[in-house]
Amino acid sequence: MGPLRRGLILAGLSALPVSARAQDVCAKVRPDWDGAPVPAWEEAILLFGSPAALVLLLASALVLRFRSAWGALAVFVGWSLLVSAFTIYDPTGGQRIAAAEEGCIGSPALFVAIVMAIGVGLLLYTGKPRDEDAKH
Repeated sequence: MGPLRRGLILAGLSALPVSARAQDVCAKVRPDWDGAPVPAWEEAILLFGSPAALVLLLASALVLRFRSAWGALAVFVGWSLLVSAFTIYDPTGGQRIAAAEEGCIGSPALFVAIVMAIGVGLLLYTGKPRDEDAKH
């Protein structure tokens, strides 16, 4: 047995447990996963359905209603923290990365883009002076 064949066999054997471990991770992270890769729009819907995101959506609506610049800043910081928690922070010890590689967790890029558009829109809308404020 040559070194090339030995290396190929070892590489093939080492790849087998990773797939099985990833399937186990997907069973823990997303128990209702059907086996198909999760697209970005579906991941965005799942992330927007979290309790923290729903609270921030409500807070964003209130900021728009009352046109509060400080409220917009607070909501923008809240959205930034939530995006950081969903994308950077991994309390599972690498399970989120393994689940993303397996396909049961999709890319959060669309969620991040929508959240940043909401934040920028809030800051621009509340930062403009009101007509009655400009007259005084």
